[in-house]
Amino acid sequence: MTGKNIKSTTVIGLIRDGVAVIGSDGQVTMGNTVLKHTAKKVRKIFNDSILVGFAGATSDAFTLFERFESKLEQYKGNLLRAATELAKEWRSDKYLRKLDALLAVVGKDKTLIISGTGDVIEPDDGIVAIGSGGQYAYVAARIMVKYTKMTGKEIVEEALRQAADVCIYTNNKITILQLENKD
Repeated sequence: MTGKNIKSTTVIGLIRDGVAVIGSDGQVTMGNTVLKHTAKKVRKIFNDSILVGFAGATSDAFTLFERFESKLEQYKGNLLRAATELAKEWRSDKYLRKLDALLAVVGKDKTLIISGTGDVIEPDDGIVAIGSGGQYAYVAARIMVKYTKMTGKEIVEEALRQAADVCIYTNNKITILQLENKD
């Protein structure tokens, strides 16, 4: 589920039983060398109400995190509107258009993938997965959602472990975040 052929990570997020969860591996590579094992590629933004993860160039992702949070503030937390406005700006702005990253976003009731080509994708099944191991994690998560009673956190963790077993750009140093269910 990636718009670009971005290597070097796996990020997966979903909403299960009203709980939003996102996770990523921690590996950072340059070419065929592993430079770091414990990078944090997922964050809570907008007063800890939105989960976001990235695949691609780290500095580009941080720029996008800041821009996205600014859009969330501008549109008073309207996730879809903020994502659409970010994607439009990302695609049309001379500077931003050169950024090499994808964002996976999980809110309390919506999951999105945002790309620099102007795409804002809301998957039918509510599972977002990006990066070189994203498709492996995505398939694993779909199976677990359909055939198990596992929690969202358990699904994200196991999907990342499955991706780490087959994707050389993904490791098993996992970070998982979830939004607290305040109901």
